[in-house]
Amino acid sequence: MVKTKAGPPPNVICVVKLSVIVPFYNVQQYAPDAIRSLRANAREDFEFILVDDCSTDGTKEILEQAERDLPGAVLIRRSENGVAAARNTGIDAARGEYLTFMDGDDWAAPGYFAQLLDSIEHLGCDFVRTDHVRCTGAQRTVHRVPFGPRNVVVPPRSVILPAERSTPVDYPYSWAGAYHRRLVDEGLLHMPEDLRTAEDRPWIWALHRKAKSFAVPDLLGIFYRRGVTSSLTQIGDTRQLDFIRSFDRVLAETAEDPEADRFLPKAVRTYCAIITHHLATIEKFEPQVARKLRSMSAAALRRMPQDLLNDTLNSMDLARASQLRRLRRRPSTAGEAAA
Repeated sequence: MVKTKAGPPPNVICVVKLSVIVPFYNVQQYAPDAIRSLRANAREDFEFILVDDCSTDGTKEILEQAERDLPGAVLIRRSENGVAAARNTGIDAARGEYLTFMDGDDWAAPGYFAQLLDSIEHLGCDFVRTDHVRCTGAQRTVHRVPFGPRNVVVPPRSVILPAERSTPVDYPYSWAGAYHRRLVDEGLLHMPEDLRTAEDRPWIWALHRKAKSFAVPDLLGIFYRRGVTSSLTQIGDTRQLDFIRSFDRVLAETAEDPEADRFLPKAVRTYCAIITHHLATIEKFEPQVARKLRSMSAAALRRMPQDLLNDTLNSMDLARASQLRRLRRRPSTAGEAAA
């Protein structure tokens, strides 16, 4: 007797409950781990949208095999590279009632996506955010959403503050959570495609300012691989400087919020913290990019609301505040300061 693969009865269309969107770009070393973890999460009502973001290594062949072998796999090939656009392509193709993300060099624990779906359905909120495991070589470190209560639904606006502490808007990872489809309909899930890095910063701020409900379930199961050489966070070229345009956008959009007076101090403080972070790692940049980083950061400081910037500098530790004050006084040419 010939055994056939089990499946739904003829003419029965399975409703997709969860769409997992996974961009891949030149990760042939890690893509097999990602695909294996998706296979360990496969379910009849799940789909895995694999987006080939113009890979030039062996990733393409790995994804073609996955399209044949991975239950629920949908392969999409892009003609232009860009992680935000790749995620948006996946969002546009997704059929699920809920959506989530994973990167092509990361992986998920077996059964993680089923637990993630159960959590957001049980909580009944617009989106959930989850803790994750950061993997640097053989080292494993748990990174938690900076919000203490677990399994408690709250308005996401209510957790943007306080300005002086880390909050959920400082935890921008799109893959650390799940999102109801209504956020797509409300224009809150797509990311700005003109940003080559830090595209998730305006995204997470808009999500927390405009969505109605969120929670942090007691769930851990996504593994983030840190230190991948193809990752933009590891590349010291001019693309990294897009964080400035990203935070300019955060400030501009927050300034239009009805509670701008409450939220702008947090946005300014975070912007300053990110500038000092990049200055602390300036040796990774090429010399001309390092010069441009200083000039663009100086111009950014002068663009900020100066009263809020002064308040921020007065509340920061002396070393960082002094560095930013010196930087603000630094002259810059129009060409160097342009993002």
